[in-house]
Amino acid sequence: MRPLLCCLGLAVLLGPCLACPSACSCSTKKNGRLLAECAYKDLQEVPEGLSSNVTILTLSANRIGWLGQGSFAEVPEVQSLWLGYNQIGVVEPGAFALLVHLKNLDLSHNKIADFPWQDLRNLSGLQILKMNNNRLAGLPRDAFRSLKDLRSLWLNDNELTTLAEGTFDNLPSLSQLQIFNNPFNCSCKVFWLKKWTENTSVSITKGGSTLCVAPGRLKGRAVTDIPDHHCVAPSVQLTYLSNLDNTVTYDGLTLTLHCSVAGSPPPEIRWKIQTSSRRVEINGPNVARDGNVKQSQERFWVFKNGTMAIPNFSKEDEGIYTCLAVNDVGMRDVSVNVALAGSENPAEDLLRDDPLASHLGGRSCYKGDEMDPSGAGEKLVIVYHMPRESKSRAGGTVLQVPLGTLLLALGIVLCR
Repeated sequence: MRPLLCCLGLAVLLGPCLACPSACSCSTKKNGRLLAECAYKDLQEVPEGLSSNVTILTLSANRIGWLGQGSFAEVPEVQSLWLGYNQIGVVEPGAFALLVHLKNLDLSHNKIADFPWQDLRNLSGLQILKMNNNRLAGLPRDAFRSLKDLRSLWLNDNELTTLAEGTFDNLPSLSQLQIFNNPFNCSCKVFWLKKWTENTSVSITKGGSTLCVAPGRLKGRAVTDIPDHHCVAPSVQLTYLSNLDNTVTYDGLTLTLHCSVAGSPPPEIRWKIQTSSRRVEINGPNVARDGNVKQSQERFWVFKNGTMAIPNFSKEDEGIYTCLAVNDVGMRDVSVNVALAGSENPAEDLLRDDPLASHLGGRSCYKGDEMDPSGAGEKLVIVYHMPRESKSRAGGTVLQVPLGTLLLALGIVLCR
């Protein structure tokens, strides 16, 4: 009786460890890991009844088409999960998020177009990730940033047309990368990949097959062979002018900033304006062909040629004006810090306030030699002559501002 009770007790203890769905075969490996072999069983979903201490789960070559949030809830200890050669087209968020012990994940040869990349954030121990032969058309830049132990990444034979710069950053253990047989559009958005491959120690398998499909002039050419002159980072220079002349005006100062850019492809021009009361960003021209200005930005006129005009420039418009040149290779910017000052004798007052101010031919101008504390760049002080009040013909008081005495740092060019 006692031997029978011992056998029953042993069966109770071992029973949960050896629980195995009827479609699978389960065994314990020499290293103590529990293997659940469920490949080639014509399964349409992840089987239920798996032991919680399964560490190797093979589900390859079935007809599984969907992975839900709880598909692997029974196997939280799994370290190797093989799901290749199925028909998986839907992966719900959370499907892999709790598999924190996972080291090997094979999702190759499926129909995955959208993937819950946030699930990878918890898989810091992942070493091998196979997602080749799917329908991935894009990747978030930070898709793999948490995978510090990742050694091998397979992304070949997908529908990737571009990759965001930095996609493979923060992967200190990466030694093998496969990205061939993707229809890359070799615009300058992937130019970084050429530079990265030239400097990395990562082995890029079949690099010669990583070919451009577009544009036409680069079709069939390796991504790593994009000519340098095809992509040039932006350069930018900023000049500032005003409506200087020898007449009297009652309309105030119009400050004009002109942003000249160069690069390939031709950079877009954007403006950032920071005054004491507001922050404005203007992405492109806001003056239409008919001369109308968008109401939300009517204070600042931005033209297609890179010129910005600020009519009736006043103290409230003082601040930092930044021109940005942006293309697929990068971004450059240059700033000017504009301040407005006035007195009855601007030359004397400015010299008294700052001995570095210069007096040129009866006109005073000032260009700050030090960078603005915010790092915004040159400081431009517009000095104007504020005469005593004079009576207008109607008997009212008019402030006369002879623009001939508007003293601006003309001809100064800021370059980046």
